[in-house]
Amino acid sequence: MLDMCEAILRDLATEPVDLAPRRFGYVTACDGGLLEVSGLAVPVGAMCRVADGRKAPLLAEVIGFRNGRTMMMMLGDTILLRPGARVIPEGRPGMLPVGEAFLGRAVDGEGLPIDGGLPIHKRGEWPAGGVRTSALDRSPVRVPFDTGVRALNALTTFGVGQRIGVMAGSGVGKSVLIDMIARGASLARNGADVVVVGLIGERAREVSDFVERHMNAAMKEKTVVVAVPADHAPNLRLRGAMLATSMAEHFRARGRKVLLIMDSLTRVAHAAREIGLLLGEPGAARGYPPSALATITKLVERAGNSAASNGSVTGLYTVLADGDNQDDPVVDTARSILDGHIVLSRELAQRGQYPAIDIAASLSRVMNDIVPEEHQKLARTFRALTASYEANRDLVLMGAYRPGADAQLDRAIAMTGKLTAFLAQGAGEVVPLKDSASQLEALLGS
Repeated sequence: MLDMCEAILRDLATEPVDLAPRRFGYVTACDGGLLEVSGLAVPVGAMCRVADGRKAPLLAEVIGFRNGRTMMMMLGDTILLRPGARVIPEGRPGMLPVGEAFLGRAVDGEGLPIDGGLPIHKRGEWPAGGVRTSALDRSPVRVPFDTGVRALNALTTFGVGQRIGVMAGSGVGKSVLIDMIARGASLARNGADVVVVGLIGERAREVSDFVERHMNAAMKEKTVVVAVPADHAPNLRLRGAMLATSMAEHFRARGRKVLLIMDSLTRVAHAAREIGLLLGEPGAARGYPPSALATITKLVERAGNSAASNGSVTGLYTVLADGDNQDDPVVDTARSILDGHIVLSRELAQRGQYPAIDIAASLSRVMNDIVPEEHQKLARTFRALTASYEANRDLVLMGAYRPGADAQLDRAIAMTGKLTAFLAQGAGEVVPLKDSASQLEALLGS
């Protein structure tokens, strides 16, 4: 505690004194969470303090300006907000806190601890929108990424620096699969140096469960959790997603291998949609303004390998398919920008297969560049057998199929039990990449 106080006092002593006059404005209108402030010209993204004179100050973020008025959105409830309240800017616009001090901590969208620990002494800052670099600065994906999940390692092998989407409807097992991948990547021999988890717009219960499971002795010192539950303001949810991504970029710039988990990308799009509609932007694709879909594209593009620092950000994003609709605008946009996707099937989950990965619909766009030719052939054979059986499953169960009519289907019928067992895996089980390839070869090599 004394060491932390000394560090804070040392930084305060070196901080330049700001003698410029303090600017402030006044609240002139409030429509839901949208404020109109007069007399204050600050840039978009700036944080402001709204003094209500009775309790802790309210916080608001600048999201636009119109007719000489500054438009702000509250980061909390508008209770006790009154006309004429003074609005004072604070902090540096467009900058988010990052640094080593966040390792082993759980914070909210403002970077404040929610784990009951001491305040975080932070000195580093990173642009909320990221540091844009040349496209040629992104080195190609050439090293396999060990997920610890046998079906993914063997059949849709992912690479370090790849952006991956987990797409499914509600209640099909996205969160469980994310837990398995986070555990497998942390325990792998050449796994992630840092795991940054953004729990955006999810249930508060899931946040506490995730922190309890992953903030243990083995994983705590290299894990950062940024949690903004669903009951928070949309701009705070969006800010939480940017904070998690900025944290991952910060560690990548220092040469670390980072696993960035964003749960979920759909909730980020929902938050951006609320802000866009509040500003009067017309809804285009099923109610999503163009800016909402552009937001998730910008977030995803910030992950990847860096040729300058030799660091990497492997992005893992969950995408909620509303009503199990794989043509939802968010799902379609994410699929087009990601380097691979995992599709979870409700039908497989109802059969009791977990994780319920639909291998035929899942894809890794870099697998052919990072695994041997023999591994590729075995994976294609497995996919062909699984697809053949699923396409004719009803005929086989009704007894309408005559054995001998299709050699591949005959083999698929004979091996269906082993194929299903290969795809299934316990939530606490970790199967390394090397073992996954060996088991695939043992299953289909002959």
